[in-house]
Amino acid sequence: MAAFTTGEAVALDLPIARVPTRATAFILDLVVQIGLALVLGLIATLMIALMGADSAWIDVAVTTVIVGTLVGYPVVCETLMRGRTVGKLVLGLRVVRTDGGPIDFRHALTRGLTGAIVDFWMLGGFGAIAVITSMCSPNARRVGDVLAGTVVIYGQKQLPAPALAVPPPWLANWVVQLDLSGIPEDLALAMRQYETRFRTLTPAAQVGLGQSLVITVCTRLGVAPPGNFPAMQIIGAVIAERQRRALTPPYSNPELLGLTPAALAAVRG
Repeated sequence: MAAFTTGEAVALDLPIARVPTRATAFILDLVVQIGLALVLGLIATLMIALMGADSAWIDVAVTTVIVGTLVGYPVVCETLMRGRTVGKLVLGLRVVRTDGGPIDFRHALTRGLTGAIVDFWMLGGFGAIAVITSMCSPNARRVGDVLAGTVVIYGQKQLPAPALAVPPPWLANWVVQLDLSGIPEDLALAMRQYETRFRTLTPAAQVGLGQSLVITVCTRLGVAPPGNFPAMQIIGAVIAERQRRALTPPYSNPELLGLTPAALAAVRG
């Protein structure tokens, strides 16, 4: 088990997938990749034969088959299957971000490229680097996981629905006019952690950290702080509006909150 802090500052203990299970999933995926390579190779051979192409086209076909098999397969699967490949699906594994949220194409691409170049094939000694780095890592992370900011867990356990914030009525009109696209995820996480841990902070930390966050947020948004309101109320209003837009058309982006379909249904009632 390993401790995670989700995007809503919820502490979780999730079971980490270790080397033996991940190796088994890798072997299953390798079987699928070999089959995929044979199919792609057959298609490429038929096309080259029909076109009467020269050796340059053969080189292109070989490169396409290799890249499509080694990189394309894990990237497409993990993107479309929410952190799973065929092997991971069979063994109940899932790739998640280090905050416990779902991965996207960027994470899958980083893992796929690093796996092909470093962890497994070109430099990886047929998986030796992946095994060594995973065994040395507390959370069994290979190089691709470190670069992508991901970890592989047993995926049967669902993440809880986050607690949604409620904006102070006197800040509702101000916050609804803001363009919140300027807030990066790391800053949003710091804001949520400040709100959820506010009562555990010392009075000096409540004021100092709150003022610092308000200045940072307003600078990012290009607006002035809305009057002499407490930092907790200003930050809470921004968080609440960000959550509202993640769950309400025309925004409707539940991935912003790291919600599973079941959790999204629970939040929407």
